[in-house]
Amino acid sequence: MPRKSPFQHHRFPREIILRAVRWYLRYPLSYQDVVDLLEERDITVDRSTVYRWVRN
Repeated sequence: MPRKSPFQHHRFPREIILRAVRWYLRYPLSYQDVVDLLEERDITVDRSTVYRWVRN
């Protein structure tokens, strides 16, 4: 049986989610800092979304 992708049904591409989670875990950033970094790259996302990505 094929494995179900953990990124299925997400609005954002896998690369965006992984980048945001990597930034949060690697550097001393807040969720808002990650949102600001993404916004600099024209990616609009809410803090609570980044929080859910990190917690999953």
